[in-house]
Amino acid sequence: MNARLPMLAALAATVLVVSACPAPTPPPPPEPVVNQDSIDAAARARAEQERLAAEAEARRRAEAEAEARRRAEAEAAARRAAEALAAARAAFAQAIYYDYDKSDLKPEARATLDAKLPLLRANANVRIRIAGHTDERGSDAYNIALGQRRAAAAKRYLVDQGIAADRIDVVSFGEDRPAAMGSDESAWSRNRRAEFEIIVGGETLRLP
Repeated sequence: MNARLPMLAALAATVLVVSACPAPTPPPPPEPVVNQDSIDAAARARAEQERLAAEAEARRRAEAEAEARRRAEAEAAARRAAEALAAARAAFAQAIYYDYDKSDLKPEARATLDAKLPLLRANANVRIRIAGHTDERGSDAYNIALGQRRAAAAKRYLVDQGIAADRIDVVSFGEDRPAAMGSDESAWSRNRRAEFEIIVGGETLRLP
């Protein structure tokens, strides 16, 4: 028993020495290897993507600008056409005027009628009405007849210029629809007139 004690003591001392020693330090991880070719390839890929994106954006902007220009040009053309058509309608509606108690056409009345011809010729489906008017002087019956003669004179002129007679209706309102109120020459001269109205085909009117 006593002989084993020294051996046990020596074994214990060995264990203590071993446990007191620090654990070995693990080796550091290997340094990453830099692959310059891969870095350069990634940079080139990014640059290519950026270039393609920039080109796509430039194309999108160019197309948007072109579309905006096309829209603006179309709107401007439509506006010009509408203005021209409105001007043509206004020119067509322009009245002609007569001397007192007369139904013959004055030179300026013929010029006004001539200005209506291109629109009538460009729109063969259009039918019009010419309304004759008078000033307040004279009886109702006389003024109705005078207004009729004035409208008929305007129709006859247009027919002589090649417009089909069946495209033109005439009517007289005599003194019933004055353009100006008053009992002086200023008002009377404005009331001795023939007025023009499109009664068929106005919705599809074409410019000459």
